Amino acid sequence: MKEHLSNRINNLPTSATLAMAAKARELREQGKDIIGLSLGEPDFNTPDFVKDAAIQAINENYNSYTPVDGYTELKDAVIEKFKRDNNLTYNRDQIVVSTGAKQSIANVAMVLLNEGDECILPAPYWVSYAAIVQLAEGVPVEVRAGVEQNFKITPQQLKDAITPKTKMVLFSSPNNPSGAVYSKEELEGLAGVLKDYPDIIVVSDEIYEHINYTGTYTSMAEIDGMYERTVVVNGVSKAFAMTGWRIGYIGAPSWIARACNKMQGQITSGANCIAQRAVITALKAPVSKIQYMIDAFSKRRDLVLSLLSEIEGFVTDTPDGAFYVFPDVSSFFGKTIKGHVIKDATDFSLMILEEANVATVSGDAFGAPNCIRISYAASEDQIKEALQRIKTVLS
Repeated sequence: MKEHLSNRINNLPTSATLAMAAKARELREQGKDIIGLSLGEPDFNTPDFVKDAAIQAINENYNSYTPVDGYTELKDAVIEKFKRDNNLTYNRDQIVVSTGAKQSIANVAMVLLNEGDECILPAPYWVSYAAIVQLAEGVPVEVRAGVEQNFKITPQQLKDAITPKTKMVLFSSPNNPSGAVYSKEELEGLAGVLKDYPDIIVVSDEIYEHINYTGTYTSMAEIDGMYERTVVVNGVSKAFAMTGWRIGYIGAPSWIARACNKMQGQITSGANCIAQRAVITALKAPVSKIQYMIDAFSKRRDLVLSLLSEIEGFVTDTPDGAFYVFPDVSSFFGKTIKGHVIKDATDFSLMILEEANVATVSGDAFGAPNCIRISYAASEDQIKEALQRIKTVLS
């Protein structure tokens, strides 16, 4: 019975992306032809050279419990990746491998936040950030940036959000759900504010790092003065199409890494042994090995933007990374479409699902109530058909 459950779980929201996926599955089971543009999952297979490494690990009888913070060889591969791609130097005691980047973020929140501590979330933000902060008894503080700002907050907005209770800033770049990528100059602007607040820790979620169309990438930990107070979160789910393999990792100040190791030791212990062996091979590979996926995503982004431009009412920017477009749909609020009264983005997203048979996700869950997230981790044919269906419904 619900009254026997903890307040912790009763107050925890359900993941909006997973809820929409479940709703889409339900409609498919009813025989409806649903095109899914809701999940943040590449539609590519894991590269063969990574799968071969996993098969080799099975044949070599890797089947025992792993070290809590990851195999030494994997930690060394993570260190090598940070140096090669980000010019960041870490030691083994600064690396913790976890069962997905989500666990990495949860570990950090659990070891840093006390009850009532505030965590600034530049919005839009990934759906689980606020829930993870709440589970750690912290207080999520949204700082919103709309499409007119390319979904990136300004230094002044950050400064205005900081209070004596601020303990942490958590953000992603490239961003989920908007695809926004903070430039080096923009990160320097935010760091310029944070230099006056040395006790605030920054958690930089860089899981979409390689799915980036700008030609350059800067980690917050690279910015002068930020290395010793930044936790870099990354993994292989997106760039290597390894969502189900569940491997994420952090590079962090050693005192934070040790605390995360301690926390993880009481929750899940070490991550899957076969997946870890495969990820060693993935991380040692040059980005050129996965360039074909990045090129396909870039082409699809342009396709989605082109098709959306033909539908009156959508306001978009040009995302620089990830595989999402995050249009503002507030022009439809207050209207009735196919008998549906559209009060907000959730109403709009549900209407699109029911009338166009296309699954998207409302921006409400991302701290951006005027937008919906459209994932273009789908084939070009599916994208064309989905956008045509939406256009037909709205016309």
